[in-house]
Amino acid sequence: MPKYVIEREIPGAGKLSAEQLKSISQTSCGVLTKMGTQIQWMHSYVTGDKIYCVYIAPNEEMVRQHASLGGFPANRVSEVAEIIDPTTAE
Repeated sequence: MPKYVIEREIPGAGKLSAEQLKSISQTSCGVLTKMGTQIQWMHSYVTGDKIYCVYIAPNEEMVRQHASLGGFPANRVSEVAEIIDPTTAE
């Protein structure tokens, strides 16, 4: 199944409290539960003004539907072509 990286522009994201991040996570999980098992949130990276999320989903449309239902921005959705790491150099 394809993997996607979602770039979400959220001013001040890096300054969100643990409670705010928990609330956002709970909203996301609630939407995912309603959408079924075809879409899965792997993890996210919180930076200064953006959150980068990694999802597994059958298509970009489903990723965007999740964002819409959850009230999250999805400024850029990119399908992952390959994954590399230090072992790729071996």
